[in-house]
Amino acid sequence: MPSTREYARQLMERCDVLAVHTMDEGRITRPYGTTALANARTQLTEWMRDAGMSTRVDNIGNLFGRYDADPAATDPKTFLIGGHVDSVVDAGRYDGILGILSGIAAVRRLLDAKTRLLFAIEVVAFADEEGNRFHTSFLGSSPAAGLWDHSWLTLKDDDGVTLEEAIRRSGGDPDALAGDALNPASLLGFIEVHIEQGPVLQDRDQPVAAVSSITGSDRATILLHGMAGHAGTVPMTLRRDALVGAAELVLAIEQIGRSVPDLVATVGKLDVEPGASNVIAGRIELTLDLRHPDPKARSLANLDVRDRLQEIVSRRGLVSEWIDSPGFSDTACDPTLTDLLRDAIAAEGSEPISLFSSAGHDAITLATITPVTMMFVRCMNGISHNPAELIVEDDIEVALRVLNRFLVTVAQR
Repeated sequence: MPSTREYARQLMERCDVLAVHTMDEGRITRPYGTTALANARTQLTEWMRDAGMSTRVDNIGNLFGRYDADPAATDPKTFLIGGHVDSVVDAGRYDGILGILSGIAAVRRLLDAKTRLLFAIEVVAFADEEGNRFHTSFLGSSPAAGLWDHSWLTLKDDDGVTLEEAIRRSGGDPDALAGDALNPASLLGFIEVHIEQGPVLQDRDQPVAAVSSITGSDRATILLHGMAGHAGTVPMTLRRDALVGAAELVLAIEQIGRSVPDLVATVGKLDVEPGASNVIAGRIELTLDLRHPDPKARSLANLDVRDRLQEIVSRRGLVSEWIDSPGFSDTACDPTLTDLLRDAIAAEGSEPISLFSSAGHDAITLATITPVTMMFVRCMNGISHNPAELIVEDDIEVALRVLNRFLVTVAQR
């Protein structure tokens, strides 16, 4: 039987293989419903089957690999392990993928040991967590958790393609999505192994940590309307420049984010119209993302941004629109599963640290139907959503040992 080191080495090599599947030459970009995502899913299917799993794909495009329970088990439940296969634009090669490949490695280890547990394992590769194409939150896991919103089918990407069209082109049936919900009574829990999107583990020189909770996010799209005009003929004193107002708002949002401990405030996208070098900007669309472990702090920050927005548009003669966007709520990981994970970390010789996550994960939706937990793996300088993501084989070896011990302990309990 291979050593854990060999499974870790294989996992790292597979991350490199999946990085080839991209829509953009020279960088990883894998949006929902693209050939790059479909090709990555095909490769994952092959690895799942090689690990002794049967596979299926649901209508949104999630891939499930099932490793059946010990035949001696009576009415066995299913434990989910997974992550997401889609990516942001110009992504790193570990975010999301690590959770899927860790699950495959864990199952392969059981197969090689000729071992089955008293529950089935399903490794799931969610088709869309990032929302890169249709600006959704947890598009893949939402129907699996019974949270499908039929109105999402009318959402359009930047090329005008609707989500409904994208689902059909990918081989799914939009009318059958509600029927893809997992049965909560059949589930035992969910775990995702994920890179830490922060520097705490590096600072404490530890390879892994348990995740205690996931911070919520409040999001909005803000529109600023001014008056487009000729850049050479409209005097500065008579301008209603939407871009200048937006620039002032972005700085105000940064100031608000810096003013409250643990608050992060981000403007990640800004579109300018007409978008010509010799035309004053007449319309701006920008995004807002507020995150804090305390929902009250987020709410106060939200109000603060609205106040600053109104002050800016009033002073500059602009008109604003505020459109709330789908965010996600604070989610606590299951205390029992998280304690078992911390025990497994300690048993494998590491400090049983608990951290909260400020990034969203599919565990948020799955927590509505089953107990969830997560394990962070040290990532250099905490960098994520960036080609500079870097993890090392030594830490992956620890993570796989911990995951195996965790699964065995769950089976014993």
